Amino acid sequence: MSFVPDAPPVPLHGDLAPDDFRRVAHAAVDWIADYLEHPERHPVRSQVAPGDIARALPAAPPTHGESLDAMLADVQQTLLPGITHWNHPGFFAYFANSGAYPGILAELLTAGLNANGMLWITSPAVTELEQVTLDWLRQLMGLSEPWFGEITDTASVSTFYALAAARERIAPSVRTEGMAGRTDLPRLRVYCSEHAHSSIDKAVIALGLGHHNLVKIPADDMLRMRPDALRDAMAADVAQGYRPMAVVPCVGTTSATSVDPVAAVVQIAREFDCWVHVDAAYAGVAAIVPELRYVMDGVDGADSFVVNPHKWLFTPMDCSVLYTRHPDVLKQAFALLPEYLVTRTGSEAVNLMDYGIQLGRRFRALKLWMTLRAYGAEGLAERIRFHCELAREFAGMVHFEGGWELTAPVTLSLVCFRHVPPDMNEEALAAHNARIMERVNARGRVYLSHTKLNGRYTLRLAVGNIRTDREHITLAWQELRDAARAELAGG
Repeated sequence: MSFVPDAPPVPLHGDLAPDDFRRVAHAAVDWIADYLEHPERHPVRSQVAPGDIARALPAAPPTHGESLDAMLADVQQTLLPGITHWNHPGFFAYFANSGAYPGILAELLTAGLNANGMLWITSPAVTELEQVTLDWLRQLMGLSEPWFGEITDTASVSTFYALAAARERIAPSVRTEGMAGRTDLPRLRVYCSEHAHSSIDKAVIALGLGHHNLVKIPADDMLRMRPDALRDAMAADVAQGYRPMAVVPCVGTTSATSVDPVAAVVQIAREFDCWVHVDAAYAGVAAIVPELRYVMDGVDGADSFVVNPHKWLFTPMDCSVLYTRHPDVLKQAFALLPEYLVTRTGSEAVNLMDYGIQLGRRFRALKLWMTLRAYGAEGLAERIRFHCELAREFAGMVHFEGGWELTAPVTLSLVCFRHVPPDMNEEALAAHNARIMERVNARGRVYLSHTKLNGRYTLRLAVGNIRTDREHITLAWQELRDAARAELAGG
């Protein structure tokens, strides 16, 4: 459907007329429903060039108010071509973050309520629904209690908070004295797999630890952090007078979804009195599936972990969850109470502003709560299970087709693979597979991304969109084979 500008004049005082909002909002909901019913009508990856969208927009703001109809028409005609459609069932790049109907409805309600949950008293439902919903999620993943949870925007921020708590635990004076020029403070070291996410690097930099103090631990043949190498690295650092601060194992690495041996990592970390933060941003929710619950083995022994419902739990962006066993330490790292925020609500009330940098807090729990209720434990498990099944089917296509190879084990719903014609060295193979990926992505029917594993350029197909079905996997394979043939033919 399309939006046709045809609205009454915009008033100069107060808000727009409720009936005007009601009419246009109904049309917008109809448009969203049509869009999500047939997302294949759009190319997955945006086809515009840099600057196209900016040039299509006015260079100066309007002098007089414009109608909602006109704005929605511009969304469809001017902005939509610049959207890469993460809700498209052919979106296989990075990790999918599809927004399902319950969360979309919740986002509308959230905007309408416009609640701010900085303090318990500023909207008690914001805080208490968040606490209840995150405990539901904990139970769904099969973890023991107690875990304190809070919603942040992304895993990058959740990991930053966790490492800030780790620093606070062993060096609380940094909060007041800082780190610069201090001879009484040893180098603080953080350890992670060589395949860990760059958010760990950024957190180490932002916390003032120094990027050189992030130690990348080599992985084994299954791309998992090696416990023996971790112990050796930590022992060597202690011998040099460094202080191990935190270890970050992964449950589902970004490049290959490998699962580090968390239990072994926790045991070694305890030997060195070291905080353990588990990055389960993508794969943590796989534990909702009973037969996949093993992926979170050992996490109950950690100090904190992150999981992102906006990745594989069909909750609209953004919704990351940080859990910790030590909310007192997290609070100690961030709590600050100016007079204008002092309230008398008793010791039972939780003020979420105390557990991070931000003061204002959106009502993010509503969309996660509605998503969990809409599908339930069985519905969520079945959808995740199906995505893993589709990944295995795609891996079978690659494995049994001559000239293609898998480059990593298929742990969950990600397949790493590449085309390997004979007589090509690694440099030529990298360029060849990059061209294949660009051909596929440029056609707009599916969208893939890449990584490097052990120096090999690797294509990635990540299944995680709630609307992806078997036909989309088949289409992706057809597109890849066609692109490979075209490359070999020089077309």
